[in-house]
Amino acid sequence: MGVGRLLGRVFGTEQAMQDAVQGVTKGIDALVYTEEERAVDAAKDRSEARGMVVQWMAATSGQHLARRLISLSITSVWLLQYIFSWIAMVAAVFAEADTQSRLNDVSTLTTQHADGMTGAVMLILSFYFAAPHMDKIVGAAMDRFGSTTKGKQ
Repeated sequence: MGVGRLLGRVFGTEQAMQDAVQGVTKGIDALVYTEEERAVDAAKDRSEARGMVVQWMAATSGQHLARRLISLSITSVWLLQYIFSWIAMVAAVFAEADTQSRLNDVSTLTTQHADGMTGAVMLILSFYFAAPHMDKIVGAAMDRFGSTTKGKQ
């Protein structure tokens, strides 16, 4: 900073006043976060997240078989629980009163356990079939998964 500029700031020259106004304007502008800036930042974040998922999938491509096996086993258990629950419900219709009550209880318990897995299955299915839209799905799946585990604590 030159001697002339320093003296200008001390004595309040026109240039010093303009510099002060510009500094205040920049400071106020930095405090205001407009909707447009927010939208641009959100789009940038989503784009970076998608890129990160693609990079992760490429980096872990050797683990495709393991991921598929785990996904298939979890989804199969979930689906079998619903099928077993449905079979128990239908069998209860044709059973005697005592057996009917037990079959209904089995059906209810099995359905509850399947519902506890629904959030995890939603994540698995969205990973394989809707990876670019994971940002919209993960929150709902985690809320669903969290709501089924909160009541069991």
